[in-house]
Amino acid sequence: MTTNPIEPEARPELTIVGHLVELRDRILRCAAALLLVFLSLIYFANDIYAFVAYPLTSVLPPDTSMIAIDPTSPFFTPFKLTFYAALFVCAPYILFQVWAFIAPGLYANEKSLAIPLFVSSVLLFYAGMAFAYYVLFGVVFSFFVSVAPEGIAVAPDIASYLNFVLKIFFAFGFAFEIPIAVFLMIWAGIVDIKSLEGKRPYIIVGCFVVGMFLTPPDPFSQIIMALPMWMLFETGVFCGKVYMRKKHEQEQEQEQE
Repeated sequence: MTTNPIEPEARPELTIVGHLVELRDRILRCAAALLLVFLSLIYFANDIYAFVAYPLTSVLPPDTSMIAIDPTSPFFTPFKLTFYAALFVCAPYILFQVWAFIAPGLYANEKSLAIPLFVSSVLLFYAGMAFAYYVLFGVVFSFFVSVAPEGIAVAPDIASYLNFVLKIFFAFGFAFEIPIAVFLMIWAGIVDIKSLEGKRPYIIVGCFVVGMFLTPPDPFSQIIMALPMWMLFETGVFCGKVYMRKKHEQEQEQEQE
């Protein structure tokens, strides 16, 4: 027996209380997983911070180091970073729990599309963070240190540095979700492919404008930021083309039948 692609899969009906109980159980599982990973990483809190701070500490002038303005920063800042590291590690499991909660309410064709979108969104978010750490940070921090006025000792505060890199991590993580956003807009019919292709020049300019605000004021850094965003946009358009072509072929086959 095959499942109708336009109907939800058969499943036991739950009451509102049943849905709330299931939601509570899944939230508790996510919290337990996050706590378990966090406790496992606490011992390595200082090592994790040293790893994240390396792009800056590696370009600081000789005999210079980061500082802690707040007396509690040496203790709490690495723990704060460890919590976010645990959150990033648990992200696939948390998204799986979200998926398991909403999947029974999806149509069969929506479910076949949602699974690769979930996986791709996680991988792209991680890719954005990796790009920021391994590519952008080296350029940005080298620029900041090089333009320091003469006689000024560059000694960043560890808490301020952590807040800065977390913002960049999240910004690039979400920026790398561009293909998912473009594909969903095409799939939902909000925009069509020809319209997106016609707006390509404006989108390219927009990528460079965003790069101008998120990077130091030098052309090289802006290009490093803008080109990946443009390529991600083109990836989303390409995936949308493939999907629409397959959808059109399926509709033609159904009409012939």
